[in-house]
Amino acid sequence: MSRVAWVNGRFRPRQRAAIPIDDRAVLFADSVYEVCEVFGGALVDLTAHLDRLDRSLRELAMAAPMGRRALTVVMRETARRNRVRDGMVYVQVSRGAAPRDFLFPDPPAKPTLIVTARSIDRAAAEARAVQGMAVITTPDIRWGRVDIKTTGLLPNVLAKEAARLRGAREAWLTDRDGFITEGGSSNAWIITQAGVLVTRPADGGILRGVTRGTLLRLVQEMGLPVEERAFTRAEALAAREAFVTAATTLVAPVIRIDDEAIGDGRPGALTLELRRRLHDVAEMAA
Repeated sequence: MSRVAWVNGRFRPRQRAAIPIDDRAVLFADSVYEVCEVFGGALVDLTAHLDRLDRSLRELAMAAPMGRRALTVVMRETARRNRVRDGMVYVQVSRGAAPRDFLFPDPPAKPTLIVTARSIDRAAAEARAVQGMAVITTPDIRWGRVDIKTTGLLPNVLAKEAARLRGAREAWLTDRDGFITEGGSSNAWIITQAGVLVTRPADGGILRGVTRGTLLRLVQEMGLPVEERAFTRAEALAAREAFVTAATTLVAPVIRIDDEAIGDGRPGALTLELRRRLHDVAEMAA
């Protein structure tokens, strides 16, 4: 089946969908995005994703391309046309097309909206989770506003490519003080030997992950101790378990950091339980 994309007001076959070469997403990465999981045909944590999209737009003084209700209809229809029951919907908004100039277009350009969807093999994803993943650590060289979900992801690309070349699936970024900030496309977590879940606070130094927020609700319901604070590579290596969270990976166990095993080198029991129960507390917008 040919995949379909929504671009600026109409659905088109993906191979024929296009935006102008002077779109500011192309010229300056002057654009933001969201990735929303689709689970059993439902959009997962849709409200939180739309809230974060609205915040990203406000922080960049960028106009919304349409209202939330209309965008929800487009997202659902894009998933339907691509026959996505389990997978993800990708939404990208740019400031629009205008002659190349660092200044914002005056008068403002019409925002560009792109929506795509693709399926994932849920069984294969679960099999990978049972195996666990390796991560590497690398300096965090991103810009100072990582709390905004922009498409300016070149540092993330370089970090994740470095991870791939070393046989790992993710890179954990470290700040100048040696603390882990987050992954190249995920939030980072550890579980201490005392059973405390630790993740860096979303105070501007990391992206406020939607899946991260859902997991915080879950562990609160389970009565598990949580500390939102920075942690080091050494602390992570001494942890009982470690994992990452993201809409594309859910709760994914980390078993090695820089070729050193965490715990017994296998996915931890609590991490896998959190993965199994995540959708119990997530919003399901059918």
